[in-house]
Amino acid sequence: MLCIRFTGTYYYKERSISYMPKKKNKQEQKKEYHPLEPSSQRITQTLRENYMPYAMSVIVSRAIPELDGFKPSHRKLLYTMYKMGLMGQTRTKSANIVGQTMKLNPHGDSAIYETMVRLTRGNEALLTPFVDSKGNFGKVYSRDMAYAASRYTEAKLDKICAELFRDIDTDAVDFVDNYDGELKEPTLLPTTFPNILVSANTGIAVGMASSFCGFNLEEVCRTTIAYIEDNNCDLMATLPAPDFPTGGEIILDRAQMQKIYDTGRGSFKIRSKWRYVKKENLIEVVQIPYTTTIEAIIDKIADLVKSGKVREISDIRDESDLSGLKIAIDLKRGTDPDKLMDRLMQLTPLMDSCSCNFNVLIHGMPKVLGVRSILEEWVKWRTECKRRTIRFDLAKKKEKLHLLLGLKTILLDIDKAIHIIRHTEKDAEVVPNLMEGFGIDQPQAEYIAEIKLRHINKEYILKRIEETEGLENEIARLEGILKSDAKVRRLIIRELENIIKKYPSPRKSDILDADQVEQFEEEDHIEDYPVHLFLSREGYFKKITAQSLRGASDQKFKEGDSLMQTLDSSNKQEILFLTDKQQAYKAHLYDFDDTKASTLGDYLPAKLSMDEDEHVVFMLLPGDYTGSMVVLFENGKAARFELSSFATKTNRRRLTGAYSDRSPAKAFFHVIHDCDITIFATNGRALTINTAIIPAKSTRTTVGVQAMVLRGTHTVTHACYAMELSFTQPKRYVSHSIPSIGALLKDEDKGQMSLL
Repeated sequence: MLCIRFTGTYYYKERSISYMPKKKNKQEQKKEYHPLEPSSQRITQTLRENYMPYAMSVIVSRAIPELDGFKPSHRKLLYTMYKMGLMGQTRTKSANIVGQTMKLNPHGDSAIYETMVRLTRGNEALLTPFVDSKGNFGKVYSRDMAYAASRYTEAKLDKICAELFRDIDTDAVDFVDNYDGELKEPTLLPTTFPNILVSANTGIAVGMASSFCGFNLEEVCRTTIAYIEDNNCDLMATLPAPDFPTGGEIILDRAQMQKIYDTGRGSFKIRSKWRYVKKENLIEVVQIPYTTTIEAIIDKIADLVKSGKVREISDIRDESDLSGLKIAIDLKRGTDPDKLMDRLMQLTPLMDSCSCNFNVLIHGMPKVLGVRSILEEWVKWRTECKRRTIRFDLAKKKEKLHLLLGLKTILLDIDKAIHIIRHTEKDAEVVPNLMEGFGIDQPQAEYIAEIKLRHINKEYILKRIEETEGLENEIARLEGILKSDAKVRRLIIRELENIIKKYPSPRKSDILDADQVEQFEEEDHIEDYPVHLFLSREGYFKKITAQSLRGASDQKFKEGDSLMQTLDSSNKQEILFLTDKQQAYKAHLYDFDDTKASTLGDYLPAKLSMDEDEHVVFMLLPGDYTGSMVVLFENGKAARFELSSFATKTNRRRLTGAYSDRSPAKAFFHVIHDCDITIFATNGRALTINTAIIPAKSTRTTVGVQAMVLRGTHTVTHACYAMELSFTQPKRYVSHSIPSIGALLKDEDKGQMSLL
């Protein structure tokens, strides 16, 4: 198909392909290459007609589960296994199951087998598996443990599947044709428990997705019973949190979990379970979050060890075997296992978030529902299933009663019935003659005519007639149930109670109250030690330990670069970098790797993700953000503002408007206690003032006050602390008020400028 665009509209032209193209005359060829006339359909119409049906097919027929908790692929597979008679003790090859399923699901054997793998007991993807498996089906918690081919494995339906198909043959659900119209398949499975909440399920459709975390079977059944008895019951009293086949510890924030229960959306955290083996000085991780894998955890920890961010680990390996999952972490001597694991929980998938998006199809329409709304819809649906089953049983019993009432009529004269049959010449006239002779209808006459010769005795007939009383009582009971919603729901409750007894399901994931879980503070796990800081004029930054500096103190710089500033600090301190674009960048010194004097260090514009052509002009250690900041500008003005204006409650790394942009800044001073500073200008003058006479302003972007009076094109060149200078007559340059013109530098003092 050819697509051409003219001014926002797409036009289409069908192109036929032929292996033997016809020869065309010049007029036809000329016509073929003419621009298309704007008579074809718009792209919006094409999307509506072609793409929307595809999108709805993916949503309704593939990715989003329905009220029975299954996607179509799951349902087709399980129903096929049911029809194959795999509810008993005998297993069959998985390849056989896959082949039979293709009669309902024509999406290829590999897709069907992958669906089956996830439903098996061996894969451990579900808390309540539906397929009893034999062979290697991989593990949900392992990325690299591949499942065996379908020709090597065997399977049958698990015992719990009796609850999926209990009412399947009693008209509980609708049946539809399969894709080729040769077979019938159920639209839903009449599950006797809310499997939509029990089975973990994820799916990505077009424009929407679904993500169900699994809940414990027993807890779901108890919660459903409580909901049926009281629609306003406290769900979290019986359903405190989800449950996962891989175990782990759920960190329960009740407000957050309540939001998930109410809206169907949200997330919660789950972390691994581990134990410390003191004798071998190692940690064994025995349960991990459902959302991750062994390999992902090991890879992340290995990366942290290689990068030097975690130094307490000497080795890590996967020791999972037939007994279950196990990750072994060998520790170095003197390591505190609790502190290490607290840190690894934050830095690796050993603790992960589980997202919930309870998107479910209700009568073919996707809806995001909370737990209470899901239970409401399920109870309505299950009530209708039970009603249909009761109606089916009622119709069968009424039919049987009708036949027995016909049999009762011949009790009065069995010999007459025998005489009628015996003296009827044609077989086709037997039923009409019985109908005429006893005043019964055709089904009753057919039933009597089919009675075996050995059963034409009073004892047999009397026993059958005795059944009528029991049938009449049963029919009355069923009709009474149909008239009462409470009785129907009582049947549902009884089924749920039987499931709790027959299928015990102890919880696998522990629940920890979020308030009782200690919050990880990264700084508590960071080593603090003295460091020396070096900043070059081109923006290279070095953090060097005292020990390393004693070994080699000669600093290496790029050609043409030189040292601009140096400070002494400790590894856990915060640092602030000011740039020539009036921005401030905040970081912690432990964010930078320890380096040596012989290296160039970290290039700050790249490390801090600065803007293009942005350069660092000053670094300072804010400490507890006390004191003030003094900025000297090229125009002779001085601005002073509180350093606390750089303090932020959020973890912001970049602050705009760090100082005024009216004039280029020439010097920066972090003033905790007022001190003397000396300003130099291009007119050969110098001015020494005390920072106390510079009035403090409330905003960082203040233009300041005039400190040094400049005439003509003269500007400030630089400034420094007065204590760094050794003038012959320092008082000559001191002024106790501003603005001031300063004093001309004496010849013997001009050399001080070259030392700065």
